[in-house]
Amino acid sequence: MTKKTLSISTGPKSDATDPRDTWGVKGKRLDRLHDMARDRRRNPTDAEKLLWTRLANQKLGGFKFKKQFIVGTSIVDFACPTVWLVVEIDDLDIDAELQAMSDRKLAEVGVRVLRFTNEAVLEDVDAVCAEILEMLKTPFEKPRRPRTPPVTPVADAYNAGY
Repeated sequence: MTKKTLSISTGPKSDATDPRDTWGVKGKRLDRLHDMARDRRRNPTDAEKLLWTRLANQKLGGFKFKKQFIVGTSIVDFACPTVWLVVEIDDLDIDAELQAMSDRKLAEVGVRVLRFTNEAVLEDVDAVCAEILEMLKTPFEKPRRPRTPPVTPVADAYNAGY
């Protein structure tokens, strides 16, 4: 049995009934996302550096985190793919509407998002880690893709009226 984890889909999409299907990022856009994520990993903020010291190497509850991880069309600060949790660290002056849209898009596919300000992380990283750990241990149910019936030549012939 394979375990589902956060990822992006780069395959062709024919039907966008599932929100994850709109994430068909490929080509130059995907390359650009990889370059931006790499740059952000190399140039973290002070708050990101501090929190990463607590999340790296499965130090927080044994959960594995990735930093500056691509999820769909976004780059998130930290992601724990096994439990579909994203941790974002933001400035106070970030656009709240943009934040809400990003959170809504991630929530549509089952990703839980925790947001903290730079100041909150720098002032009390222990409290931030406690809140993250609490969310990591909270059971969740990832939305399932809608099942489509298998298409067989017999069913196609029947539906076509032969």
